[in-house]
Amino acid sequence: MNNPSESTSETGSGQVTSAAPLAPADGAPDAPSEDRSWWARPCGGREVLRVALPLVASTVSYSLMNLIDRMLLLWYDADACAAALPAGALMFSLICLPLGVAAYANTFVAQYIGAQQSRSVGNAIWQAVLWSLAVTPLFLLAIPFASDIFRWVAHTPDVTKLEVVYFQTLAYGAGGHLLAASLSSFYSGRGKTQVVMTVDCLAALLNVVLDYLLIFGEYGFPELGMQGAAIATNICLWSRAAAYWILMRQGSESEFGLRSGRYWNRKLFGRLLYFGGPDGFRMAVEMTAVTCFVFLVGRLGDNELAATTIAFNINGVGFMPLLGLSIAVATLVGQQLGAGRPDLASRATATALAIGLGYTVVTAVAYLSVPELILSGHRAGANPEQYAALQETTIALLRFVAAYCVIDVFYMVLLGTIKGAGDTRFVLISTIALSPMPVVIVWLGQRYADWNLYHCWWVLTAWILANGLVYAFRVWQGKWKSLRVIEEVPIELV
Repeated sequence: MNNPSESTSETGSGQVTSAAPLAPADGAPDAPSEDRSWWARPCGGREVLRVALPLVASTVSYSLMNLIDRMLLLWYDADACAAALPAGALMFSLICLPLGVAAYANTFVAQYIGAQQSRSVGNAIWQAVLWSLAVTPLFLLAIPFASDIFRWVAHTPDVTKLEVVYFQTLAYGAGGHLLAASLSSFYSGRGKTQVVMTVDCLAALLNVVLDYLLIFGEYGFPELGMQGAAIATNICLWSRAAAYWILMRQGSESEFGLRSGRYWNRKLFGRLLYFGGPDGFRMAVEMTAVTCFVFLVGRLGDNELAATTIAFNINGVGFMPLLGLSIAVATLVGQQLGAGRPDLASRATATALAIGLGYTVVTAVAYLSVPELILSGHRAGANPEQYAALQETTIALLRFVAAYCVIDVFYMVLLGTIKGAGDTRFVLISTIALSPMPVVIVWLGQRYADWNLYHCWWVLTAWILANGLVYAFRVWQGKWKSLRVIEEVPIELV
């Protein structure tokens, strides 16, 4: 979210300079049709949902994968369920920075398509792929340090041992996560989100099957418990990357330059880092804050950590549609800004906010009115005594989830707007300023005021509210409407 007072555009070097507003690209509509309904008009309900629904299905499938993963671990052992969240959160914290860069290829693709420079799409995708391949070996370097990290966190010995196993095994799947994000941008950036939905849903289904086989040792498979869950996740991640690679090979060379663009382009690679780096760093800082919050909750006890894991698990399924909506907004905003239509980019944002608010109100009511039904899957296979100790606490945490999920609409939709425009540096600055808040306050509260679990969750909710308000103010300022991430002159392919 950048400041608006002046009209700006991107130069080939990646710097923002003053310029006249872009004229509509050839083929773009002269003006948004105001005599059409909210549903049928450009960037109205139908268009936003057309792009968003497959992405919602894709992100929900990934969240359901995690939900079922941890639910099966709860059935297997409550300590395994408790260990999955902090270990998984720490691994994702390490992935966030390179993932943010790789996934930002989506915005480049969207703006190239909007600017009718589709021949540059292939080269943009390959910059993200080369980045992903270059950083993948680095995740293996974290494996030897896992034991020391989790001993320092000071969770109980049984949970700590499981955290180490889960983290070390997940490290082998990080490269698959990055490559899948890079390659899927070829489809999501063009609005071909049905492909993303199909690949991700099938991969999630594969993960569920492998979870059952490898955690419990069914049908002749070894009983691997915690390690089995991580192996299933790794296979799923690499399968997604392989599927996108195979599908992309069928893409049009003449239209997108998928083969001729398969080389390192120093300038374009630099632009990907310039715009994607702040977003990746934002993700890393934010996820590190969440990870530290989880670590601090774990110090309160295994039951508090397990209840938080279950609440986050359930919230993930409710939250992921907002992530899909956010990606859709980034795609539509990028396409419309690339075409010189900031008015339609604004309309896409407003439409997505209306859709997201309608969805989250229903979700919040469900969290408040039927929490036992929502938790029934976790209860079904868990040890009755262990689950009884968790249920009351988890239901209380779902009330917090109901409160902050409505706030998350503004946070996620407006984040998509900002990313689609390339206004990532403000997001980074605001994240650095706000993310220490929950960690520092909770640590001080535990150390000096004997805070319990609910105090910690009040702080978490306040932090989410603060982020939503900051993003709303930045988007209201409007500078994002004049930003671009692509070159003024199309890149030349060798």
